[in-house]
Amino acid sequence: MTTKHGKKYLEAAAKIEAEKAYNLTEGVSLLKQVSYANFDASVELTFKLNVDTRQADQQLRGAVVLPNGSGKTKKVVVFAQGDKAKEAEAAGADFVGAADLVQKIQDGWLDFDVAIATPDMMAQVGRVGRALGPKGLMPNPKTGTVTMDVKKAVSDAKGGQVTYRTDRDGNVAVTVGRVSFDEDKLAENIKAIAAVILKARPAAVKGTYVSNVAVASTMSPAVTLDVSSL
Repeated sequence: MTTKHGKKYLEAAAKIEAEKAYNLTEGVSLLKQVSYANFDASVELTFKLNVDTRQADQQLRGAVVLPNGSGKTKKVVVFAQGDKAKEAEAAGADFVGAADLVQKIQDGWLDFDVAIATPDMMAQVGRVGRALGPKGLMPNPKTGTVTMDVKKAVSDAKGGQVTYRTDRDGNVAVTVGRVSFDEDKLAENIKAIAAVILKARPAAVKGTYVSNVAVASTMSPAVTLDVSSL
């Protein structure tokens, strides 16, 4: 089925050379020019990777703290008890609990963006895995959200940490900021993500690892980036 685009989208797309891979500086500048939404749109970076996600060792997953933040204020909950609960509260977590937090989620509450847990709480957290998992909210050691250092985890989540993972087709899509960000700050965030993705190249991958990298804002056409400029 062919997607029909509106006049503004088509005007924006006309400014982008379809076959060209822009260097990072040019690409970010062009992205800001072709973003026509009447709100401060999110900017997303997408990697198309030559990986076989059926193989566990070729699945990428992790977290990065963006140097200039993501532009989004995140609601953070922490599953913790005792001193670790106090530590989470002092760090600025929006909601801290144990069995009471599990019950709240079982009752249907999911009004948060990040869930963090101390390792001793994971047995209880597992009871709400079916609610958290599909929404990408399940605490995971690979993203730093199952940890005894709840202070750092809350600080990172509040300070612009974003998570990444390969989808079934080998794509990784990550929010890198907002259209209102200065060009150099957007570029810095993109470089921070790219460095992590490139370093995470699975040993089993032969030949080209990154097939394509593109950046786009909400509603705007994508701008292809030259991998070597990242």
